[in-house]
Amino acid sequence: MIDPQRETEMAIKIAKLERINAALMAHVERATDQRGNAFALFQTAILLEAQVRSRTEELTNLMHSLEQSNQALRAAKDEAEMANRSKTRFLAAASHDLLQPLNASRLSASALVDLALGPEARAIASQVERGLETIESLIKTLLDISKLDAGIVRPVKKGVRLRDIFAGIDASYYALAMEKGLRFVVRCPNIVIDTDAALVQRILQNLVSNAIRYTEKGGILLAGRSQGNHCVIDVIDTGCGIQDHERDLIFEEFYRGNVGGGSRRDAGLGLGLSIVRRMVSALHHELEVHSRPQHGSRFRLRLPLGVEEPHIDKTSDGALANFTGVLVIVAENDRATSEALTRLLRTWGMTVIAGCDPREIETQLEHAGRRADLLLVDYHLDDHLTGIDIVRACRLTGGTDIPAIVMTADHSPLIEVAAAGNRCQLSHKPVKPANLRCLIGHLLSLS
Repeated sequence: MIDPQRETEMAIKIAKLERINAALMAHVERATDQRGNAFALFQTAILLEAQVRSRTEELTNLMHSLEQSNQALRAAKDEAEMANRSKTRFLAAASHDLLQPLNASRLSASALVDLALGPEARAIASQVERGLETIESLIKTLLDISKLDAGIVRPVKKGVRLRDIFAGIDASYYALAMEKGLRFVVRCPNIVIDTDAALVQRILQNLVSNAIRYTEKGGILLAGRSQGNHCVIDVIDTGCGIQDHERDLIFEEFYRGNVGGGSRRDAGLGLGLSIVRRMVSALHHELEVHSRPQHGSRFRLRLPLGVEEPHIDKTSDGALANFTGVLVIVAENDRATSEALTRLLRTWGMTVIAGCDPREIETQLEHAGRRADLLLVDYHLDDHLTGIDIVRACRLTGGTDIPAIVMTADHSPLIEVAAAGNRCQLSHKPVKPANLRCLIGHLLSLS
């Protein structure tokens, strides 16, 4: 017979063993789970490491690729800039050779027009002269674009009367507007602006020329007025107007909009407004464009007011001056230009001695038995000589008061300094005969 007390103690011990067993089983299960989690984490870490390594390699390759692309872009940029500088240097160096034969042709054409010709021959000569003017304008435009892009053109600002600028534009474009049956109205108060007169005149010439080209009926208004400390110049037309999507395109090179009437034959090369944009930028002026298609356009130039500087009229009597008996030295190494200039001066009644050797010129002056009244010299001569050397040699024997004009197609500031330092007038080629005659008359009247 089993003792109840003994049975109770056995039951207690069994229960205790069951609890210990349950605790041990739980511990084992937890340990197993922890080992499983640790292994899973270990596998995950290995996988992530492989992915990170792969992404790092991809990023490294991408960075190398980008670096190579940047190097290629830098090389292409340097090559483009070098090509642009080469183009600019070429055009600057070639400008003399480009304009030299054109200068000779224009001088010859002008001399031909001054001769006693029949009506038909005179008309042909005038047509040739106009054609040469067009070629000259195109070459100058291309050179201007190159120089403006290269930063070679440096505006010289001073006080200038707006009426003087408007007068030249009125004289140049009034007849052209009349030929198309358009009104051309110019309104200008007596105000002075602070700017580079030559550049502003070119800007307004291009704007007015475009206005006439793109207008078939109505007219063009060129008006200036003061507004506070500024001057506002408007070029307004009643032409075909500008579409919204063309507002920026019209300032791009070779872009030509639709000419009024649908014809593109007279649309030009599309360089005018490109020149305008560059010149406005160089002058730090402001240009606004407002337009309504089929109603017209308004180009508004805003620039500062200025103070007028002393003005010398170089053309007062030059066009009508009598040059008979005037002895002029012509030093020009281009044979065609020298011959054309000599013919032109002789048609004006002058006596001409041509040569580029100072000793040869001195010998001819001794034979003539008198000193020169005027010196017309090209700057770039042969054998490293310049026109300034000829001027100094002639003044050394004939007197320091002999007036001199230096002619060149080179717009280098160094030449301007050299001419001014030797009291010479500077005239850029191609030389316009009418302007040359006025300048000669002015200089002779002072001597």
